[in-house]
Amino acid sequence: MHYVVGVSSYKGTFGEEQATRLLWRAGFGPKPGQAAELAKLGLRGAIHSLTRPASKRLVGPNPRVDGAPLAPRDAWGHDHLWWLDRMVRTEAPLVERMTLIWHDWFATSKAGVPQKLMLRQNALLRRHALGNFERLTLDITKDPAMLLWLNGTSNNVWDPNENYARELQELFCLGAGRGYTEKDVRQLARALTGFANDWTDSGPTRFRYERKRHDAKAKKIYGKRGKFTWQEGVKLVTRHGKHPEFFARKLWGYFIPSAPSAATVKALAKLYVKSDRDVRPVVEAILAHPDLYAAGRRMVKPPVVQCAGMLRATGRGIDTAAWAWLCEIAGQYLFMPPNVSGWDDSRWLDTATFRARWLMTQHVCDPARLDPEKGATAPMDAGELVKQAVAFWGDPSLSGPVRAGLERYAADTLATADKPWKQTAYPVLAVNTLRMLVATSPDYLTS
Repeated sequence: MHYVVGVSSYKGTFGEEQATRLLWRAGFGPKPGQAAELAKLGLRGAIHSLTRPASKRLVGPNPRVDGAPLAPRDAWGHDHLWWLDRMVRTEAPLVERMTLIWHDWFATSKAGVPQKLMLRQNALLRRHALGNFERLTLDITKDPAMLLWLNGTSNNVWDPNENYARELQELFCLGAGRGYTEKDVRQLARALTGFANDWTDSGPTRFRYERKRHDAKAKKIYGKRGKFTWQEGVKLVTRHGKHPEFFARKLWGYFIPSAPSAATVKALAKLYVKSDRDVRPVVEAILAHPDLYAAGRRMVKPPVVQCAGMLRATGRGIDTAAWAWLCEIAGQYLFMPPNVSGWDDSRWLDTATFRARWLMTQHVCDPARLDPEKGATAPMDAGELVKQAVAFWGDPSLSGPVRAGLERYAADTLATADKPWKQTAYPVLAVNTLRMLVATSPDYLTS
């Protein structure tokens, strides 16, 4: 991994706080002790360990719900749990996070696609996690889930369907109205003709390309004329002059909340083209950028990311189906983005979804609840109670105002302990409450 000409690189202290942010932005938060270990590697070493993981294993016991293994193709919510489990147990968190990013980027939903095909697409996205974007786009174009979702198998020489051609340009590669016309949409749709599938009582099957269904006549796309195949049509889009900067801006937005400067976009786009449209070097440059580590530029954690992170921090695996409906009411049910544009991250925290974050936290805290009647003890010291509560979540960094608010709550609680039994019970009960308050604080909900 090398410094990139024209792209700023963070030169400040890279300690546990910065490593923690990196693990949240480029993964699903740290496991106990992981941020400290990452900090020892330095910025470059830390990023390298994420973009080139030594292992992609899943560590820990396999998930079980109601005493049985998951059935992601059959049981409600088990597809979500299956992927959430990968996020929790993976030794390659950035690979899994990029899989989630591509799922949002090329948003496809089981609302219109059989679950087995969604799982197959999920494996495709993971294979391309940090690979080549053009090859990913070629593969996603012929992927059965995408073919069904955006009517690829309904697009033929006799009856062209513009759906995928439009979204390929507008959402996936160029941006709305950037460098293409309605005529380009129609002509690109003709280039993308030829895919087919059969239908049986059990659903769609035998996805394939049939030459007779393809429009082999000349087309004119972006001012270029030719008898373009579907592969050539895709490459016309990914090699369009407007694509590199679109790619750089869109990818940046998954890691950093503030808009990149024009110079940064230009440099990232140049790096992208120079690397023949590989994703890894662009991700590395973004993860090393000073804007990612700026104190005032925090990002709201997507619901699934926070859920996986809380489980990673507390060493808990997937042992209940509740995580599926909890993430759903928080606004992010895996394999079911709301539309082809993906999830709206401006809705991650609002009055409709915040309650779900509280319930998520409750589902982590309740099984670990301290009980003074079963011998649990805690000191009559507000600062120490907060310290214990923060330690439950792996010692995330808290701002001064948040920590002060937690300590005020703890002190007020202890002040009411006017009898010996209260002095025994109240500190313990306060720790339970403080654990909840830490994980629902602005500092924990963002990274």
